[in-house]
Amino acid sequence: MASELPERKRGGRGLTVFERYLSVWVILCIAAGIVLGRVAPEVARTLDGMAIYVGEAPVVSIPIAVCLFFMMYPIMVKIDFGEVVRAGKSVKPVGLTLFANWAIKPFTMYGIALFFLGYALKGMIGPEAVDYVKMPLGLNLPVGATHGVGTVVMHEGVKMLQVPLWRSYLAGCILLGIAPCTAMVLVWGYLARGNDGHTLVMVAINSLTMLFLYGPLGGFLLGVGRLPVPWQALVLSIGIYVALPLVAGYLSRKLIIQAKGEPWFEEKFLHVLTPITIIALLVTLVLLFSFKGDVIVANPLTILWIAIPLFIQTNLIFWLTYGLARALNLTYEDAAPSAMIGASNHFEVAIATATLLFGLSSGAALATVVGVLIEVPVMLMLVKICLKTSHWFRRERV
Repeated sequence: MASELPERKRGGRGLTVFERYLSVWVILCIAAGIVLGRVAPEVARTLDGMAIYVGEAPVVSIPIAVCLFFMMYPIMVKIDFGEVVRAGKSVKPVGLTLFANWAIKPFTMYGIALFFLGYALKGMIGPEAVDYVKMPLGLNLPVGATHGVGTVVMHEGVKMLQVPLWRSYLAGCILLGIAPCTAMVLVWGYLARGNDGHTLVMVAINSLTMLFLYGPLGGFLLGVGRLPVPWQALVLSIGIYVALPLVAGYLSRKLIIQAKGEPWFEEKFLHVLTPITIIALLVTLVLLFSFKGDVIVANPLTILWIAIPLFIQTNLIFWLTYGLARALNLTYEDAAPSAMIGASNHFEVAIATATLLFGLSSGAALATVVGVLIEVPVMLMLVKICLKTSHWFRRERV
Protein backbone atom coordinates (compact mmCIF):
# COMPACT_ATOMS: atom_id res chain seq x y z
CA MET A 1 0.00 0.00 0.00
CA ALA A 2 1.02 3.69 -0.25
CA SER A 3 2.14 3.75 3.37
CA GLU A 4 4.63 0.97 2.64
CA LEU A 5 6.49 2.94 0.00
CA PRO A 6 9.90 4.41 0.73
CA GLU A 7 10.12 8.01 1.78
CA ARG A 8 11.74 9.06 -1.49
CA LYS A 9 8.44 8.33 -3.24
CA ARG A 10 6.57 10.62 -0.93
CA GLY A 11 8.87 13.56 -0.59
CA GLY A 12 8.29 15.32 -3.93
CA ARG A 13 6.34 18.42 -4.57
CA GLY A 14 3.31 16.78 -6.22
CA LEU A 15 0.78 19.16 -7.77
CA THR A 16 1.10 22.86 -7.10
CA VAL A 17 -2.08 24.86 -6.54
CA PHE A 18 -1.63 26.17 -10.08
CA GLU A 19 -1.48 22.63 -11.50
CA ARG A 20 -4.18 21.17 -9.24
CA TYR A 21 -6.76 23.67 -10.50
CA LEU A 22 -5.61 23.63 -14.12
CA SER A 23 -9.13 22.76 -15.27
CA VAL A 24 -10.40 25.94 -13.58
CA TRP A 25 -7.78 28.10 -15.29
CA VAL A 26 -8.58 26.42 -18.61
CA ILE A 27 -12.29 27.21 -18.21
CA LEU A 28 -11.49 30.83 -17.30
CA CYS A 29 -9.22 31.18 -20.33
CA ILE A 30 -11.87 29.67 -22.59
CA ALA A 31 -14.35 32.26 -21.26
CA ALA A 32 -11.79 35.05 -21.69
CA GLY A 33 -11.09 33.96 -25.26
CA ILE A 34 -14.77 33.84 -26.14
CA VAL A 35 -15.32 37.30 -24.67
CA LEU A 36 -12.27 38.66 -26.50
CA GLY A 37 -13.46 37.19 -29.79
CA ARG A 38 -16.87 38.82 -29.47
CA VAL A 39 -15.86 42.14 -27.93
CA ALA A 40 -12.60 42.79 -29.79
CA PRO A 41 -12.31 40.37 -32.73
CA GLU A 42 -9.76 42.61 -34.43
CA VAL A 43 -7.25 41.95 -31.65
CA ALA A 44 -7.19 38.20 -32.26
CA ARG A 45 -7.11 38.68 -36.04
CA THR A 46 -4.16 41.05 -35.72
CA LEU A 47 -2.23 38.59 -33.57
CA ASP A 48 -3.00 35.74 -35.96
CA GLY A 49 -1.77 37.92 -38.81
CA MET A 50 1.69 38.07 -37.19
CA ALA A 51 2.96 35.02 -39.04
CA ILE A 52 5.76 33.64 -41.18
CA TYR A 53 4.40 33.14 -44.69
CA VAL A 54 5.54 30.73 -47.37
CA GLY A 55 3.93 31.96 -50.56
CA GLU A 56 0.36 32.82 -49.57
CA ALA A 57 0.26 30.39 -46.66
CA PRO A 58 0.74 31.63 -43.07
CA VAL A 59 2.89 28.70 -41.97
CA VAL A 60 3.95 29.77 -38.46
CA SER A 61 1.94 32.09 -36.22
CA ILE A 62 4.63 33.99 -34.33
CA PRO A 63 2.64 34.55 -31.08
CA ILE A 64 1.59 30.89 -31.00
CA ALA A 65 5.11 29.71 -31.85
CA VAL A 66 6.52 31.70 -28.91
CA CYS A 67 3.87 30.39 -26.52
CA LEU A 68 4.32 26.81 -27.64
CA PHE A 69 8.10 26.95 -27.34
CA PHE A 70 7.70 27.97 -23.71
CA MET A 71 5.22 25.12 -23.22
CA MET A 72 7.74 22.60 -24.49
CA TYR A 73 11.08 23.88 -23.19
CA PRO A 74 10.39 23.26 -19.46
CA ILE A 75 9.40 19.70 -20.37
CA MET A 76 12.52 19.02 -22.41
CA VAL A 77 14.99 20.54 -19.97
CA LYS A 78 13.92 18.05 -17.27
CA ILE A 79 15.01 15.07 -19.36
CA ASP A 80 18.21 13.32 -18.30
CA PHE A 81 19.33 11.61 -21.50
CA GLY A 82 21.66 9.35 -19.56
CA GLU A 83 18.53 7.60 -18.24
CA VAL A 84 17.47 6.75 -21.79
CA VAL A 85 20.58 4.59 -22.23
CA ARG A 86 19.90 2.77 -18.98
CA ALA A 87 16.25 2.15 -19.91
CA GLY A 88 17.25 -1.00 -21.82
CA LYS A 89 17.44 -2.80 -18.48
CA SER A 90 13.63 -2.50 -18.19
CA VAL A 91 12.64 -4.05 -21.49
CA LYS A 92 9.08 -5.11 -20.61
CA PRO A 93 7.68 -1.81 -19.24
CA VAL A 94 9.41 0.24 -21.95
CA GLY A 95 8.24 -2.15 -24.67
CA LEU A 96 4.67 -2.15 -23.32
CA THR A 97 4.55 1.65 -23.26
CA LEU A 98 5.89 1.98 -26.80
CA PHE A 99 3.49 -0.71 -28.05
CA ALA A 100 0.45 1.00 -26.47
CA ASN A 101 1.47 4.47 -27.62
CA TRP A 102 2.35 3.71 -31.22
CA ALA A 103 0.78 0.39 -32.27
CA ILE A 104 -2.62 0.72 -30.56
CA LYS A 105 -3.48 4.24 -29.44
CA PRO A 106 -3.39 6.10 -32.80
CA PHE A 107 -5.70 3.58 -34.44
CA THR A 108 -8.20 3.24 -31.59
CA MET A 109 -8.40 7.04 -31.44
CA TYR A 110 -9.12 7.17 -35.15
CA GLY A 111 -11.79 4.47 -34.93
CA ILE A 112 -13.54 5.86 -31.84
CA ALA A 113 -13.48 9.47 -33.08
CA LEU A 114 -14.70 8.46 -36.53
CA PHE A 115 -17.61 6.48 -35.06
CA PHE A 116 -18.80 9.24 -32.73
CA LEU A 117 -18.03 12.36 -34.80
CA GLY A 118 -18.76 10.85 -38.21
CA TYR A 119 -21.81 8.75 -37.31
CA ALA A 120 -23.28 8.74 -33.80
CA LEU A 121 -23.01 12.50 -33.17
CA LYS A 122 -22.85 13.77 -36.74
CA GLY A 123 -26.45 14.96 -36.70
CA MET A 124 -25.84 16.97 -33.54
CA ILE A 125 -22.63 18.54 -34.90
CA GLY A 126 -24.43 19.37 -38.13
CA PRO A 127 -24.17 17.15 -41.21
CA GLU A 128 -23.88 20.19 -43.46
CA ALA A 129 -21.66 22.28 -41.13
CA VAL A 130 -18.34 23.30 -42.69
CA ASP A 131 -14.96 24.51 -41.48
CA TYR A 132 -12.30 26.58 -43.22
CA VAL A 133 -8.74 25.29 -42.90
CA LYS A 134 -5.40 26.38 -44.26
CA MET A 135 -4.25 25.39 -47.71
CA PRO A 136 -1.52 22.76 -47.35
CA LEU A 137 1.99 24.16 -47.39
CA GLY A 138 3.29 24.57 -50.94
CA LEU A 139 -0.13 23.98 -52.54
CA ASN A 140 -1.70 26.78 -54.61
CA LEU A 141 -4.93 25.50 -56.18
CA PRO A 142 -7.46 27.73 -57.92
CA VAL A 143 -10.80 28.59 -56.32
CA GLY A 144 -13.26 25.78 -56.96
CA ALA A 145 -10.63 23.02 -57.08
CA THR A 146 -10.94 20.02 -54.76
CA HIS A 147 -8.31 18.51 -52.50
CA GLY A 148 -9.28 15.44 -50.48
CA VAL A 149 -12.76 16.28 -49.20
CA GLY A 150 -11.94 19.99 -49.25
CA THR A 151 -12.96 22.61 -51.81
CA VAL A 152 -10.84 25.72 -52.37
CA VAL A 153 -12.84 28.86 -51.58
CA MET A 154 -12.13 32.51 -50.79
CA HIS A 155 -12.77 33.07 -47.10
CA GLU A 156 -12.23 36.55 -45.68
CA GLY A 157 -10.01 37.38 -48.63
CA VAL A 158 -7.77 34.32 -48.27
CA LYS A 159 -7.79 31.01 -50.16
CA MET A 160 -8.93 28.31 -47.75
CA LEU A 161 -10.13 24.72 -47.95
CA GLN A 162 -13.77 24.23 -47.02
CA VAL A 163 -14.17 20.83 -45.33
CA PRO A 164 -16.96 19.16 -43.31
CA LEU A 165 -16.78 20.43 -39.74
CA TRP A 166 -16.91 16.93 -38.23
CA ARG A 167 -13.85 15.92 -40.28
CA SER A 168 -11.97 18.91 -38.91
CA TYR A 169 -12.80 17.75 -35.38
CA LEU A 170 -11.66 14.25 -36.39
CA ALA A 171 -8.31 15.65 -37.51
CA GLY A 172 -7.78 17.24 -34.08
CA CYS A 173 -8.58 13.95 -32.36
CA ILE A 174 -6.12 12.15 -34.64
CA LEU A 175 -3.36 14.61 -33.73
CA LEU A 176 -4.07 14.02 -30.03
CA GLY A 177 -4.03 10.25 -30.50
CA ILE A 178 -0.55 10.24 -32.03
CA ALA A 179 0.94 12.54 -29.38
CA PRO A 180 1.71 10.40 -26.31
CA CYS A 181 2.39 11.71 -22.81
CA THR A 182 3.29 15.15 -21.47
CA ALA A 183 5.43 16.50 -18.68
CA MET A 184 2.32 16.31 -16.50
CA VAL A 185 2.58 12.52 -16.68
CA LEU A 186 5.54 12.86 -14.31
CA VAL A 187 3.07 14.25 -11.79
CA TRP A 188 0.50 11.54 -12.48
CA GLY A 189 3.16 8.86 -12.01
CA TYR A 190 4.31 10.43 -8.76
CA LEU A 191 0.78 10.71 -7.35
CA ALA A 192 0.12 7.10 -8.28
CA ARG A 193 3.30 6.08 -6.35
CA GLY A 194 4.89 4.72 -9.52
CA ASN A 195 8.49 4.33 -10.64
CA ASP A 196 9.61 7.92 -11.23
CA GLY A 197 12.67 6.78 -13.16
CA HIS A 198 10.59 4.76 -15.63
CA THR A 199 8.21 7.69 -16.13
CA LEU A 200 11.06 10.09 -16.86
CA VAL A 201 12.71 7.65 -19.24
CA MET A 202 9.48 7.17 -21.17
CA VAL A 203 8.94 10.94 -21.49
CA ALA A 204 12.41 11.09 -23.04
CA ILE A 205 11.91 8.07 -25.29
CA ASN A 206 8.50 9.27 -26.46
CA SER A 207 9.91 12.70 -27.29
CA LEU A 208 12.64 11.08 -29.37
CA THR A 209 10.25 8.59 -30.97
CA MET A 210 7.90 11.40 -31.98
CA LEU A 211 10.62 12.85 -34.17
CA PHE A 212 10.37 9.76 -36.39
CA LEU A 213 6.79 8.48 -36.02
CA TYR A 214 4.57 11.53 -35.46
CA GLY A 215 4.85 12.85 -39.02
CA PRO A 216 4.33 9.52 -40.87
CA LEU A 217 1.48 8.39 -38.60
CA GLY A 218 -0.18 11.79 -38.73
CA GLY A 219 0.05 11.94 -42.49
CA PHE A 220 -1.27 8.40 -42.90
CA LEU A 221 -4.26 8.80 -40.58
CA LEU A 222 -5.15 12.25 -41.88
CA GLY A 223 -5.06 10.73 -45.35
CA VAL A 224 -7.27 7.83 -44.26
CA GLY A 225 -9.66 10.45 -42.87
CA ARG A 226 -9.73 12.01 -46.38
CA LEU A 227 -8.30 15.28 -45.14
CA PRO A 228 -5.41 17.11 -46.80
CA VAL A 229 -1.99 15.70 -45.88
CA PRO A 230 0.47 18.61 -45.64
CA TRP A 231 3.61 16.49 -45.19
CA GLN A 232 5.98 19.48 -45.29
CA ALA A 233 4.05 21.21 -42.52
CA LEU A 234 4.01 18.04 -40.40
CA VAL A 235 7.79 17.79 -40.62
CA LEU A 236 8.13 21.52 -39.97
CA SER A 237 5.89 21.29 -36.89
CA ILE A 238 8.02 18.50 -35.41
CA GLY A 239 11.14 20.53 -36.09
CA ILE A 240 9.75 23.68 -34.48
CA TYR A 241 7.79 22.23 -31.59
CA VAL A 242 9.75 19.10 -30.67
CA ALA A 243 13.29 19.22 -32.08
CA LEU A 244 13.98 22.89 -31.28
CA PRO A 245 12.94 22.78 -27.60
CA LEU A 246 14.52 19.31 -27.29
CA VAL A 247 17.90 20.62 -28.44
CA ALA A 248 17.52 23.81 -26.38
CA GLY A 249 16.60 21.75 -23.29
CA TYR A 250 19.50 19.34 -23.74
CA LEU A 251 22.11 22.06 -24.25
CA SER A 252 20.89 24.38 -21.50
CA ARG A 253 20.58 21.49 -19.02
CA LYS A 254 24.14 20.43 -19.75
CA LEU A 255 25.57 23.97 -19.53
CA ILE A 256 23.63 24.95 -16.39
CA ILE A 257 24.61 21.80 -14.49
CA GLN A 258 28.25 22.33 -15.51
CA ALA A 259 28.15 25.95 -14.32
CA LYS A 260 25.93 25.74 -11.19
CA GLY A 261 25.76 22.05 -10.27
CA GLU A 262 22.87 19.58 -10.31
CA PRO A 263 21.40 20.51 -6.88
CA TRP A 264 20.98 24.15 -7.99
CA PHE A 265 19.51 23.02 -11.29
CA GLU A 266 16.98 20.71 -9.62
CA GLU A 267 16.01 22.94 -6.68
CA LYS A 268 16.22 26.44 -8.15
CA PHE A 269 16.11 26.45 -11.93
CA LEU A 270 13.37 23.83 -12.41
CA HIS A 271 11.31 25.35 -9.61
CA VAL A 272 11.25 28.67 -11.47
CA LEU A 273 10.27 26.94 -14.72
CA THR A 274 7.37 24.96 -13.20
CA PRO A 275 4.53 27.42 -13.98
CA ILE A 276 5.88 28.57 -17.35
CA THR A 277 4.45 25.66 -19.36
CA ILE A 278 0.97 26.19 -17.95
CA ILE A 279 1.08 30.00 -18.35
CA ALA A 280 2.08 29.63 -22.00
CA LEU A 281 -0.66 27.05 -22.50
CA LEU A 282 -3.30 29.33 -20.99
CA VAL A 283 -2.26 32.28 -23.16
CA THR A 284 -2.56 30.00 -26.20
CA LEU A 285 -6.05 28.98 -25.10
CA VAL A 286 -7.19 32.60 -24.94
CA LEU A 287 -6.03 33.05 -28.54
CA LEU A 288 -7.59 29.80 -29.74
CA PHE A 289 -10.98 30.45 -28.19
CA SER A 290 -11.08 34.07 -29.31
CA PHE A 291 -11.56 32.59 -32.79
CA LYS A 292 -14.05 29.89 -31.80
CA GLY A 293 -16.30 32.04 -29.61
CA ASP A 294 -19.09 32.28 -32.17
CA VAL A 295 -19.12 28.49 -32.72
CA ILE A 296 -19.31 27.76 -29.00
CA VAL A 297 -21.95 30.40 -28.28
CA ALA A 298 -24.03 29.11 -31.20
CA ASN A 299 -23.61 25.49 -30.07
CA PRO A 300 -22.24 25.18 -26.53
CA LEU A 301 -22.59 21.40 -26.72
CA THR A 302 -19.72 21.32 -29.25
CA ILE A 303 -17.26 20.78 -26.41
CA LEU A 304 -19.28 17.81 -25.17
CA TRP A 305 -19.47 16.15 -28.60
CA ILE A 306 -15.70 16.30 -28.95
CA ALA A 307 -15.07 15.29 -25.33
CA ILE A 308 -17.07 12.05 -25.57
CA PRO A 309 -14.69 10.13 -27.90
CA LEU A 310 -11.65 11.60 -26.12
CA PHE A 311 -12.92 10.43 -22.72
CA ILE A 312 -13.68 6.93 -24.01
CA GLN A 313 -10.30 6.69 -25.74
CA THR A 314 -8.40 7.76 -22.62
CA ASN A 315 -10.11 5.15 -20.46
CA LEU A 316 -9.77 2.41 -23.08
CA ILE A 317 -6.01 2.87 -23.45
CA PHE A 318 -5.53 3.09 -19.69
CA TRP A 319 -7.36 -0.17 -18.97
CA LEU A 320 -5.80 -1.96 -21.93
CA THR A 321 -2.27 -1.01 -20.90
CA TYR A 322 -2.98 -1.65 -17.22
CA GLY A 323 -4.35 -5.11 -18.06
CA LEU A 324 -1.38 -5.96 -20.28
CA ALA A 325 0.97 -4.84 -17.51
CA ARG A 326 -0.68 -7.31 -15.16
CA ALA A 327 -0.47 -10.06 -17.78
CA LEU A 328 3.26 -9.33 -18.15
CA ASN A 329 3.65 -9.59 -14.35
CA LEU A 330 5.06 -6.06 -14.02
CA THR A 331 5.41 -4.51 -10.62
CA TYR A 332 2.81 -1.92 -9.66
CA GLU A 333 5.54 0.73 -9.71
CA ASP A 334 6.08 0.08 -13.44
CA ALA A 335 2.47 -0.75 -14.34
CA ALA A 336 0.94 2.50 -13.06
CA PRO A 337 3.14 4.94 -15.03
CA SER A 338 2.96 2.72 -18.13
CA ALA A 339 -0.84 2.99 -18.09
CA MET A 340 -0.71 6.71 -17.30
CA ILE A 341 1.69 7.42 -20.16
CA GLY A 342 -0.53 5.51 -22.55
CA ALA A 343 -3.65 7.38 -21.45
CA SER A 344 -2.13 10.86 -21.37
CA ASN A 345 -1.73 13.04 -24.46
CA HIS A 346 1.04 15.45 -25.45
CA PHE A 347 -1.54 18.14 -26.03
CA GLU A 348 1.08 20.89 -26.46
CA VAL A 349 2.38 19.28 -29.66
CA ALA A 350 -1.16 18.41 -30.80
CA ILE A 351 -2.29 22.03 -30.40
CA ALA A 352 0.84 23.25 -32.15
CA THR A 353 0.45 20.87 -35.08
CA ALA A 354 -3.29 21.52 -35.50
CA THR A 355 -2.64 25.27 -35.48
CA LEU A 356 0.20 24.95 -37.97
CA LEU A 357 -1.58 22.55 -40.32
CA PHE A 358 -5.16 23.78 -40.24
CA GLY A 359 -5.11 27.24 -38.67
CA LEU A 360 -5.73 28.85 -35.32
CA SER A 361 -9.47 29.12 -35.97
CA SER A 362 -9.97 25.56 -37.26
CA GLY A 363 -12.16 22.88 -35.72
CA ALA A 364 -9.04 20.71 -35.50
CA ALA A 365 -7.39 23.24 -33.19
CA LEU A 366 -10.55 23.38 -31.08
CA ALA A 367 -10.60 19.59 -30.73
CA THR A 368 -7.02 19.55 -29.41
CA VAL A 369 -7.95 22.22 -26.87
CA VAL A 370 -10.83 20.06 -25.63
CA GLY A 371 -8.13 17.47 -24.96
CA VAL A 372 -6.55 19.93 -22.53
CA LEU A 373 -9.90 20.62 -20.91
CA ILE A 374 -10.55 16.99 -19.94
CA GLU A 375 -6.92 15.90 -19.34
CA VAL A 376 -6.53 16.93 -15.70
CA PRO A 377 -9.82 15.69 -14.20
CA VAL A 378 -9.69 12.40 -16.14
CA MET A 379 -6.05 11.71 -15.23
CA LEU A 380 -6.69 12.49 -11.55
CA MET A 381 -9.55 9.97 -11.69
CA LEU A 382 -7.17 7.36 -13.14
CA VAL A 383 -4.58 8.10 -10.43
CA LYS A 384 -7.19 7.23 -7.81
CA ILE A 385 -8.04 4.02 -9.67
CA CYS A 386 -4.36 3.02 -9.68
CA LEU A 387 -4.00 3.60 -5.96
CA LYS A 388 -7.14 1.56 -5.18
CA THR A 389 -6.03 -1.35 -7.39
CA SER A 390 -2.34 -1.45 -6.49
CA HIS A 391 -2.90 -4.79 -4.73
CA TRP A 392 -3.52 -6.38 -8.14
CA PHE A 393 0.24 -6.27 -8.79
CA ARG A 394 3.38 -7.44 -7.08
CA ARG A 395 5.39 -4.65 -5.42
CA GLU A 396 9.00 -3.59 -5.60
CA ARG A 397 11.15 -4.76 -2.72
CA VAL A 398 12.34 -1.82 -0.60
